[in-house]
Amino acid sequence: MGNAAEGARARARIEVTAAIKNEARRQLAAEGSAKLSLRTVVRELGMVASALYRYYPSRDDLLTALVIDAHNSLGETAEADEAAAAGAGPVRRWIAVYEAARDWALTNPHEYALIFGTPFPGRPAPDPVFTAAARVGLVLMGVVRDAHGSPGVIEPPLTAELRPEAVRMAADLAFDPPPETVVALVAVWAQLFGLVGFELSGRFNGLVEEREAFSRHAVSRLAHAVGLV
Repeated sequence: MGNAAEGARARARIEVTAAIKNEARRQLAAEGSAKLSLRTVVRELGMVASALYRYYPSRDDLLTALVIDAHNSLGETAEADEAAAAGAGPVRRWIAVYEAARDWALTNPHEYALIFGTPFPGRPAPDPVFTAAARVGLVLMGVVRDAHGSPGVIEPPLTAELRPEAVRMAADLAFDPPPETVVALVAVWAQLFGLVGFELSGRFNGLVEEREAFSRHAVSRLAHAVGLV
């Protein structure tokens, strides 16, 4: 009986947690993260406040859980699409990661805004937000790492002024390719998500009509910038 009761409680907790998050996501889509309200979640679910606080003691706790879920969902999508392109060359794999991230963002614009519009907590390992947020970057690093040393890879230029920082970054990330590649990869990683952010925020409206073709071209050029040719 004890195990059965514990199992029932665990299932109930999973179901309630899912219901809370789903209602919170509905609020995000309707109002944005700034107006996410625990009171509204409680009211819409027909819960008492004390019950909700057993799951999420504060609004920030609930937002953090949503941020982690969104990062993991984005990461899983990128990992799956990159794995599906594993037999292709490094540029095709690189593009597959970006297209996965772009498609996910277009499908989940409010969650994308949440994870890239919320202040990031830094890198206090093993911070769960950082761990989840690193997934897409790790996929891109894997593509570059696999390609490094092949005839189709070049080392991007690096100024002497930036070399000490590049060496530190490479050591910090435990990244095998040369420091030149690390600096280019970090810069390009930011630009990849900048492309997605511009599209979602409407900054391409009235300027870029063929968004998919434009994005693929831009991302191919960024692959070259990181050394993939």
